[in-house]
Amino acid sequence: MANVVLEFKVSSGDSEPQNRPVLILGQQNNLQQLCWSHIKGKLQPVVSKETWQAALSTLNPNPTDSCPLYLNQAVVAALPSRVSRHNSPASVHFLSRLIRSCLPAGSNRCIVVVCERSDVFASACAVARAFPLFTRRSASSRRTEKKHVTVEFVVVDNDGSLLNDAELKCLSNAADGVRLAACIVDTPCSEMNTDHFLDEIKAVGSELGITPVIIRGEELKQRGFGGIYGVGKAAEHPPALAVLSHTPDGATQTIAWVGKGIVYDTGGLSIKGKTTMPGMKRDCGGAAAILGAFKATIKQGFKDNLHAVFCLAENSVGPTATRPDDIHTLYSGKTVEINNTDAEGRLVLADGVVYASKDLSADIILDMATLTGAQGISTGKYHAAVMTNSEQWEGACVRAGRSSGDLAHPLVYCPELHFSEFTSAVADMKNSVADRENAQSSCAGLFIGSHLGFDWPGIWVHVDIASPVHAGERATGFGVALLMALFGQASEDSMLNQVSPLGAPTNKPEDQMERDCKRRRLV
Repeated sequence: MANVVLEFKVSSGDSEPQNRPVLILGQQNNLQQLCWSHIKGKLQPVVSKETWQAALSTLNPNPTDSCPLYLNQAVVAALPSRVSRHNSPASVHFLSRLIRSCLPAGSNRCIVVVCERSDVFASACAVARAFPLFTRRSASSRRTEKKHVTVEFVVVDNDGSLLNDAELKCLSNAADGVRLAACIVDTPCSEMNTDHFLDEIKAVGSELGITPVIIRGEELKQRGFGGIYGVGKAAEHPPALAVLSHTPDGATQTIAWVGKGIVYDTGGLSIKGKTTMPGMKRDCGGAAAILGAFKATIKQGFKDNLHAVFCLAENSVGPTATRPDDIHTLYSGKTVEINNTDAEGRLVLADGVVYASKDLSADIILDMATLTGAQGISTGKYHAAVMTNSEQWEGACVRAGRSSGDLAHPLVYCPELHFSEFTSAVADMKNSVADRENAQSSCAGLFIGSHLGFDWPGIWVHVDIASPVHAGERATGFGVALLMALFGQASEDSMLNQVSPLGAPTNKPEDQMERDCKRRRLV
């Protein structure tokens, strides 16, 4: 899959399955609406109309099903007919699985996705997840030729209109963003330390014409970034805070995405065990998702100021490593007593969100992180855990998850009950909870929010993606599609406008809307 070139086209053209293997998939009712004239050029002469109709009649998805049409070179597959309210209507997880299991082999292949227009964006991102970029398998490294997969969407809405070039460009950029994020997360720390991650940021900046701001090493300490510096100071490659900024003319508000970029997490002196440390190369998943989403979002055009803030460090062990009982002063000016060096993500993110508020004057701050193992217990393997100071944005995150396929579900937001878990006798707070059975994921998010202040007037959203960042041993690129959809209303792209849950009229009283004019346009 690593040497696969994905191409989205209005029409993939006609070709016999022997020359170009094909997978046709969609919900059964959508497949039944598909006109034979749309696909006969991809199946004839080896598959007749009668064979096609017979194959459709044998499909019995529970939750999915597939049927070979001609040897192993043409396959039709059915997605679930119905999904629950907490799933994506596009059934993206099943779509990715069907592609991995049913797509015929070959150097030039075709995927035809039959769906409604509202499911096109999520489905395209799901296709991208099935084709990871990173591999170090020796057979793959010897293979120099690229494999091509052409993706065609057949829209079965009433208008039945074809996708236009702008929509195809959006799908291509989103897919590239998903694959970039997954590649960074899949890459081991020996090849993706803080130096390498900064190279990735610089490469994206160069492509977009943006020069990143980078604060690194001892300069972090001098400027007061005690969280990032304290976590990463023991590593061979120094920690860094990096910022990519898009500031277009006419912007009316400022948005900051803050990503946790722990390139490897040993746990520090509170070291992880031999069974829990493998896989910690994925602890940079939040920063990777923000980089992929920023690249795709800016390429599609974005009307408002958008800053991507990357908090990069390796939580390592060494003579200079942070010790339990050490006290750090973070960028907020608040002091933190370290009682668990393995609760490091919240420290770097606290510096990041305060930088976004103080130095970037952000009105909306979203932090994304592989923050807690407890997230998987709270919301499971497929749904990110979302916590925010705004009820409207909580609902918007859930809706954006369904429209993008990057599912999300709310955590409890109740600082008056939970923040006392961080009480310290000698500092403003500890960095880990007293009671690990009391809403761990919520408390971890509250630690970050506390450095902004619970009375901060802007919008703050915390997204914990610890479990959905990977499926088995492979990264998913989770978070890219969610961010693109959630902030799609500020995009210049019509497809992102359509999948965004924001921008709809609200029922807020006039006096309340007058008090908060900056929130009004997106909420």
